Amino acid sequence: MPKLLFIFNPHSGKGQIKNYLLDITDIFTKAGYDVTVRPTQAQLDAYNYIRLHGDEFDRIVVSGGDGTLNEGVKGLMTFEKDKRKALGYIPAGTTNDFASTLNIPKNMPKAAEIAAYGTPFRCDIGDFNGTTFNYVAAFGAFTDVSYDTPQEIKNAIGHMAYVWEGIKRLSSLPSYHVKIKYDGGEINEEVFLCIIMNATSVGGIISTEKLMNVNLCDGLFEMIVFKQPTNLLEFQSVLIGLMKGEASGEGYFTVKSSRFEFISEENIKWTLDGEYGGEPSHSVIQVLPSAMTFIVDDNKIPQVLNKASEN
Repeated sequence: MPKLLFIFNPHSGKGQIKNYLLDITDIFTKAGYDVTVRPTQAQLDAYNYIRLHGDEFDRIVVSGGDGTLNEGVKGLMTFEKDKRKALGYIPAGTTNDFASTLNIPKNMPKAAEIAAYGTPFRCDIGDFNGTTFNYVAAFGAFTDVSYDTPQEIKNAIGHMAYVWEGIKRLSSLPSYHVKIKYDGGEINEEVFLCIIMNATSVGGIISTEKLMNVNLCDGLFEMIVFKQPTNLLEFQSVLIGLMKGEASGEGYFTVKSSRFEFISEENIKWTLDGEYGGEPSHSVIQVLPSAMTFIVDDNKIPQVLNKASEN
């Protein structure tokens, strides 16, 4: 009988996973798996358990927010590429951008069915100074909100927690003078906000699918660089356009590249998949082509995955 490891973060979102554990394990059992269930005990528990025991299972499923998913991927990335198991995901966080990109529903039993019966899909992964991330690396304005906002506030008011925390920062928005090198180009700019991503939305608000023709396994990530705005109204205008995927391009520019290098005279505070990513002054991001296999619903693969699957 094939073995399935199910790791869940009991604190993600509003802890609703606890209401569905019986349903989820029943779905996995009916799919023919011998199921091992593990609630995470601390930060990096999912990563460490998968790193140490992942080769004992035929399929691995994680449930939680972007941070839990990040740990699951990091754990599997410690194995050689041909030995990495397919990863199922049951989203239980506040924004779940990557789950939306993969068209995995928020309904936990339905997501469990996809994890049990779905189709493997190879996807690019990012490498940031030697550590992996799933779909977004960012620095600048608001990027630390996701990990600085207390979990109890996220649980109480959900996505609005990020909005309120961001509003509190409006009077002290940072900027960095950065040299950015990418495939075929280089810029020196005063950067207000920089986002490198492989997703159709970021933070639950910025839509990138139409804006940048996102492809999840083309060996390229998309970058949006916001120049320092002259005032907050100017930034607000750009942000609203990005939310609609219809921005004019004034105040920001976009780039596709397989490699990005960032050089600054000051330390830059990075966020990786919504978690603290360190404060280096020199950073290199490289795309690892088709490095991970996720389980998706073959009947509901969005256009962004259809394009990727054809490559």
